[in-house]
Amino acid sequence: MATGIDAGELRELSDKELQAKLLDKKEELFNLRVRGATGQLENNHMLGLVRKEIARIYTVMNERRLGLSATPEGDEE
Repeated sequence: MATGIDAGELRELSDKELQAKLLDKKEELFNLRVRGATGQLENNHMLGLVRKEIARIYTVMNERRLGLSATPEGDEE
């Protein structure tokens, strides 16, 4: 059972929202790594899930950069 952010949901976000989500997930990954290093992390599976979510965000950002995917309507920079 997959949990986390779906790629379709990410494609609906604006560029600024993607950047904010990326920073949030990177911070979450850092906190999970610290908890793992101190022995407080109970579920190691979360590390992989967060890493995959970060990869999905980078994929959507790269698709937009290459012109393979358009930004959602109403997203003016």
